Amino acid sequence: MIQDPLGPLDPDFAANFTRDLRRPPCQLYLVSPLDVGGAFPDRLARALDAGPAAAFQFRVKDIDQHEAARLAEPLQRICADREVAFIVNDSVALAKRLGADGVHLGQDDGDPREAREALGPSVQIGVTCHDSRHLAMEAGEAGADYVAFGAFYPTTTKETKHRPEPVILSWWSAVFELPSVAIGGITPDNAAPLVKAGADFLAVSGAVWGGNEAAAMRAFADILAAR
Repeated sequence: MIQDPLGPLDPDFAANFTRDLRRPPCQLYLVSPLDVGGAFPDRLARALDAGPAAAFQFRVKDIDQHEAARLAEPLQRICADREVAFIVNDSVALAKRLGADGVHLGQDDGDPREAREALGPSVQIGVTCHDSRHLAMEAGEAGADYVAFGAFYPTTTKETKHRPEPVILSWWSAVFELPSVAIGGITPDNAAPLVKAGADFLAVSGAVWGGNEAAAMRAFADILAAR
């Protein structure tokens, strides 16, 4: 774990946590697989038509910006037609080129202040904060629109080194209005504790794209509706 200057959280905090009903209900934040070519646009359309998502993150690696833009354009149209925010992972330059709704930054992907200057006031900026309340507070001070904690569960989508406890979502929700995103190995079977803990969004990828995307989206919709 990151050595958080704020120290460990009291486990009893989670036991006593009650979500503020003035916060919007938890929503789904869909993350793409690395391969978004071929029939993937059809899969994305089926997924978004099967269950609601607030946002879709375009996440590709090791391709140049021109190819990334070519792959992104049909996906961006699909999202726009369904009023789903289109978020670009890692690249401020690509987000600007596409006129994306937002950009998601890892800890090594740039400063939110610089991203804001490049992209303007209306673009959503998210920041990965692993298991650190300190990093999340810094992100908020730098103008981020949401912070992401994780990975909460084992995942094969990406290599992870940090494993926060759900109580970090409870603490964040109780102290800050800024939304939090829970990420990492989330499935319909293990999502409920994160929703109960106070997550504003569940970022999901493998649980959707690893099988029948429409069925998975319906399963997530049932979990969120129950909460």
